[in-house]
Amino acid sequence: MEFGQRTPKKPLTPVPFVKKKKIAQAKVDITQEIVEDYDSKIRQAREKLGLSHEELGKKINEKASVLSKLETGKMTPNNILVTKLEHALKIELLVPIEEEKISQGFPKSPNRETTLGDLIQLNKKGGEEPTERKQS
Repeated sequence: MEFGQRTPKKPLTPVPFVKKKKIAQAKVDITQEIVEDYDSKIRQAREKLGLSHEELGKKINEKASVLSKLETGKMTPNNILVTKLEHALKIELLVPIEEEKISQGFPKSPNRETTLGDLIQLNKKGGEEPTERKQS
């Protein structure tokens, strides 16, 4: 081949389209909440079954340090972890939200929607009704 002569190009081969797999996401259930004493419940159930942090961790595919943090109350489990613990330890960690808590909700004025300011005032006042303000 002489200098400056082009080599013939090869035809392009089509690249197959690869679909991305959908990642399964945990459904958020707002009708249930975790029990207040989840840390002691988890510890008691684990000890009752005679499991160490490491053994329970292997059983539910979690690190022993995570289980230790749960039992000391330094960490709150997410829904997926709660489900794993409930099945492995045969305990109930999620309970229905009490009607009282549901009805408390956020105060709403009949002529306007709840604003971020209402939520801040509600938090500061410990659940009292925020004072009515002028609309702009």
